[in-house]
Amino acid sequence: MSADSTGTEAASGDSTAYIQHHLQHLQWQVGEGSFMKINVDSVLFSLLACAVFLFFFLRTARKATAGVPGKFQTFVEMVVGFVDGLVRETFHGRSKLIAPLAITIFCVVFLMNFMDMIPVDWIPGAWMKANELAGHDPHHAYLRVVPTADLNVTLGLSLMVFLLIQVFGVSHKGPGKFIGEAFTAPFHAESLVMKILLAPANLLLRVIEELVRPLSLTLRLFGNMYAGELIFILIALMTWNAAFGSGLTWVLAPLQFISGFVWTAFHVLVITLQAFIFMMLTIVYLSMAAESH
Repeated sequence: MSADSTGTEAASGDSTAYIQHHLQHLQWQVGEGSFMKINVDSVLFSLLACAVFLFFFLRTARKATAGVPGKFQTFVEMVVGFVDGLVRETFHGRSKLIAPLAITIFCVVFLMNFMDMIPVDWIPGAWMKANELAGHDPHHAYLRVVPTADLNVTLGLSLMVFLLIQVFGVSHKGPGKFIGEAFTAPFHAESLVMKILLAPANLLLRVIEELVRPLSLTLRLFGNMYAGELIFILIALMTWNAAFGSGLTWVLAPLQFISGFVWTAFHVLVITLQAFIFMMLTIVYLSMAAESH
């Protein structure tokens, strides 16, 4: 076997281990022998995003002035005004909760997505070094920093929206009308017999409609962020593979820099768009829940 082929196999093996290491979560097993595990890194970085949002928005609200606003206050007012305008155009009912909820969802999801902008090896590498200094095996020090690339996080956000949809439906229509619509829409009938015959089909369509909403919210956000994270990992592998036998590091290093820069610039649009879509769909679903058929 030639030296080049040996180097290629080493690169392939190390590349696979590198990718697998980056895709492993820092987990805590709930109880000994239990199958339940908590992705601690997703929880911590989600809480960090919430804390950053609360800190800056509360600080801005307390220091807001009626005169000439500062730069950050101007930015916050632009975000609040933009989201409030979208809510007024989309949500036709009356609720003091919708606008603050929409702003919170957009900002928190954006901040969680924004963790993907940090170079892929910085925080996990620092975590590995800290474990090594503490006397632990750094190769088993796992850490993922993008909460929305974790299916559990996006599913939790979507289930929260799903529960809000049901609450809004009951509060705006009343329990009787809310339950009645599940059996009488979208197929309407005048006679009692036809209403009874169409009730199972209406209920089936209603159940499918309600289940599709959280599923689409979950998979759309998770899929885009997971793919973005994986592309950053693959870009980081360019010079990693070049170190094994090929001798093309001097060629791939500039290519890696250019690829990383281009994808980062494009990914800024992706993370913003995904936060915006999640917020808009939440407003639309809540508006649909509050309206009568």
